[in-house]
Amino acid sequence: MAINSHVRPQPADPYRGPATFDWSEARGRLDGLPDGRGLNIAYEAVDRHVVHGRGRHVAIRWIPRRGETVDITYDELRRRTNRFANVLVALGCDAGCRVATLAGRVPDLYTAALGTLKAGGVYTPLFSAFGPEPIKQRMELGSIEVLVTTQRLFARKVAPILSELPSVRHVLLIGDDHGETDDSRVRNLGPLLSRVDDEFEIADTDPEQPALLHFTSGTTGKPKGVIHVHEAVVIHDMSGHDVLDLGPDDVFWCTADPGWVTGTSYGIISPLTHGVTSIIDEGEFDATRWYSIIEDHGVNVWYTAPTAIRMMMRLGTEPLEGCDLSSLRLIASVGEPLNPEAVRWGQDTFGVPILDNWWQTETGGIMIANRLSQPVRPGSMGRPLPGIHATILQRDPDGKISLDGSGHVTEIDDPDQTGELALGQGWPSMFRGYLNQDERYRSCFVDGWYLSGDLARRDGDGYFWFVGRGDDLIKSAGHLIGPFEVESALMEHPAVSEAGVIGKPDPTVGEIVKAFVTPAPGIEDTDALAVELMAHARRLLGSAVAPREIEVVDHLPHTRSGKIMRRLLKARELGLDEGDVSTLEQPAADGPRQPGRRPEATS
Repeated sequence: MAINSHVRPQPADPYRGPATFDWSEARGRLDGLPDGRGLNIAYEAVDRHVVHGRGRHVAIRWIPRRGETVDITYDELRRRTNRFANVLVALGCDAGCRVATLAGRVPDLYTAALGTLKAGGVYTPLFSAFGPEPIKQRMELGSIEVLVTTQRLFARKVAPILSELPSVRHVLLIGDDHGETDDSRVRNLGPLLSRVDDEFEIADTDPEQPALLHFTSGTTGKPKGVIHVHEAVVIHDMSGHDVLDLGPDDVFWCTADPGWVTGTSYGIISPLTHGVTSIIDEGEFDATRWYSIIEDHGVNVWYTAPTAIRMMMRLGTEPLEGCDLSSLRLIASVGEPLNPEAVRWGQDTFGVPILDNWWQTETGGIMIANRLSQPVRPGSMGRPLPGIHATILQRDPDGKISLDGSGHVTEIDDPDQTGELALGQGWPSMFRGYLNQDERYRSCFVDGWYLSGDLARRDGDGYFWFVGRGDDLIKSAGHLIGPFEVESALMEHPAVSEAGVIGKPDPTVGEIVKAFVTPAPGIEDTDALAVELMAHARRLLGSAVAPREIEVVDHLPHTRSGKIMRRLLKARELGLDEGDVSTLEQPAADGPRQPGRRPEATS
């Protein structure tokens, strides 16, 4: 395996606090619509590159599951997206029309997303692995008017619920000829595209005009519709430059499914604003295939999920044998925090840093990140991007944000003290609302701060460290324990592939720490293994923080975007309602085995 640790020359430390940063600097990297007519995400991602003479550069390199690779240049993408915008206009879809895609990673999805934005519509990605009920729920909540999907997904998941979706005016089936249907709303997209012009003038677009509607995962309630505006492209572009180090000659690959916010913000928008060649792989995770893609297409920057990295760790270096990965300059990780052991493994294996970063659907883009220009601290989220004011707020014993007599929040200045991670309002991709939930939106802000719901700490050098979701925090005998800290310690043991940690009610100490671990290949599930892991955790963490129970499981439940579903582990452990599991990956296979005897630590 050939590797390369080369990185581009960078300033010694580009970190700038909010007092010295002007958002007009980041805005100045973009063109804006001609004649000062506003700001449109699709224009910045596609058309401006043609204007600047890069129309022949490959924008999207699509790798199908089977068959030949397809290259789409920026000029061809411009014309394809223009046609889709013209189709929407021909169908009578005015500005503000809500368009959703339900498809895998196929070129027409990217055409529809960007074409919708050109036409002034609001784009919503739906995850293709959803069943009919979560699809129906999101389309109802979003009042979706146009759905772009495939014949297979339509037949299996949409046709059974279409009569219950009165807001849907048109269903456009990807391809040319799928035969007739009984519903006049269902049309073949191919013929519609062939009958319209490939030129389209983007209408005036106010930067505050709604552009994206993302649905977050539900827990026990309905998913929330998160609204973003065209101004969000400022963060998409800036973070692509400052964090992902993207340049116009790069080959970039984001493995996230376009049904999630990462797959839209960093699988479509951010790389295209930089004029890169973006790899789109139709296939699912396959380590051998992935390494071949990096080698064959000269991938320079790779953005993937912690779950995928941990799966590659579990497989070891055998799939890498004979691979030349010297094109790689940077690997970034997103989805949930990346354990320190995985960061170190990535550096040792690939010879380049894995840069973990933090953001949420609500923030619209990367807020805090490790970067090439700064030392990577394994396990940390990194430091805030320029212009992002992040802090740690004090919580009272009931978990609420502490306020002084004047109604102001209390910031924690002392290093390494845990509190709620909060961001100062006003960054360009800050969400502008929860759809039809104004009160809930207002409750996310206190005294000018956005409350993330995540608990974190900040060290003396300004690096932030994830502790856990506020509702995941474990309270045991007066100690507040973050699940991620315990999971990371367990993963340092060579027998552990992955770990998930919950608090389990206990009449004496309030909660005890229980860990679920998946073993590394070749490791058998025995009582002796659990005892060994418990001793390992005690050595690293101390008896107050280490797990009191450890259960070895075949799988941990993940969302399709790669997050460990700790609340689902807890619900199953306690026999509670599992809530919304529409985002669950492999629901039939995930979860703990049937409970068996496991050693418990004594107090």
